[in-house]
Amino acid sequence: MNASELHNDAVVIDGLVIAKWDRELFVDMRQGGITAANCTVSVWEGFQSTANNIVAMNQLIAENSDLVTKVRTTEDIRRAKREGRTGILFGFQNAHAFEDQLGYVQLFKELGVGVVQMAYNTQNLVGTGCYERDGGLSGFGHEVVAEMNRVGMMCDLSHVGAQTSKEVILASKKPVCYSHCLPTGLKDHPRNKSDEELKFIADRGGFVGVTMFTPFLKKGIHATIDDYVEAIAYIFNLVGEDQIGIGTDFTQGHGQDFFEWLTHDKGYARELTQFGKIINPEGIRTLGEFPNLTAALLRHGFTEKQVRKIMGENWMNILAEVWGE
Repeated sequence: MNASELHNDAVVIDGLVIAKWDRELFVDMRQGGITAANCTVSVWEGFQSTANNIVAMNQLIAENSDLVTKVRTTEDIRRAKREGRTGILFGFQNAHAFEDQLGYVQLFKELGVGVVQMAYNTQNLVGTGCYERDGGLSGFGHEVVAEMNRVGMMCDLSHVGAQTSKEVILASKKPVCYSHCLPTGLKDHPRNKSDEELKFIADRGGFVGVTMFTPFLKKGIHATIDDYVEAIAYIFNLVGEDQIGIGTDFTQGHGQDFFEWLTHDKGYARELTQFGKIINPEGIRTLGEFPNLTAALLRHGFTEKQVRKIMGENWMNILAEVWGE
C-alpha cells in the first residue's frame, strides 16, 4: 500500500486543533483526510462564554453537515470515517470553565466535551500551568479529576506544570494525556516535556500527542515536516508505539490579535510568553497537507502498522478507555 492509499484507509486523528472555525477550515480538514479532531472551544473563557462557544460550534457543525459531524464516542469517529466526514470533538485547554462548580463537569460532558486540559499556562482553581511556580493539584482539583474519571472525560496536561501533571497522573484512575507537546531533549522550553515526564505518563498508561508548533521545535520557524517526524521518533523511542499520536496545535486562520489573547494571562492580564512569527513546518503548513505526514513517517522508516497507530489508532484506543464507548 503506498502512502496515499494508506492515508486514505487509516483513521487519522488530530489530538489538538485551535484553528479559526469556519467552512473554509472544514473543507481543508476534508482535503487532509482527517477523520476526527479535538477542537478547542474554551481557553480563558468562564462558564457562560464557553457555553456560548459551544452553541456557536453546534450551529456551525449543523450548517456544514456535509463536511463535519459531532463526536461523542469512538463509534462516532468510525461513523465519520465511513461517511467521509470529519468528526468534531469538543475540548477545553483550561478547566477554568468549570469555575468552582463540580457539577459543571458532567454538564459539559453532556454537551459533548471529551477532553479537558487541567490548566492553561497559569494558576486556576484546579492546579498550576507551566509558566508559574507549581503548587500542584488542589483539593478541588482532586475532586475534578475524580469527577472527570466518573463521567468519562480525558485529563490533558499539555500546558500544565510538572508537579500538577505528576499529581494528576497519580490521582487519575483512567489514562491521561499530553495532547500536544514536544520533548525538552530536542529544545529546552517551558512548554516541552522532559524524558522523565514523558516516561512517567507512559509508564502509567498515559498518552503523548506530538505537536508541530514551531516555537517549540528545535529549528523554530525554519522547521520542516522532517524535523517534526524527528520529534515524533524521539518520543516514540521513549514511550513505545502504542501510546503516541498526533496533536498538531494548528492555529490556522487566526491573526495576531488571537495570539495576543492566548499569550496573556486570562487573555488580558500579564504577558506570559512571546511566540514571534507563527508558521507551521514546511510540508505541513495547513491541515489539507496532512497526507504528507503519513508519507514522511513511512519515508523515515516507520512500518505501515506503526503509521496507522501514530496517525489515529492509538488515539482511538485511549479515548475508548477513557470514554468507555
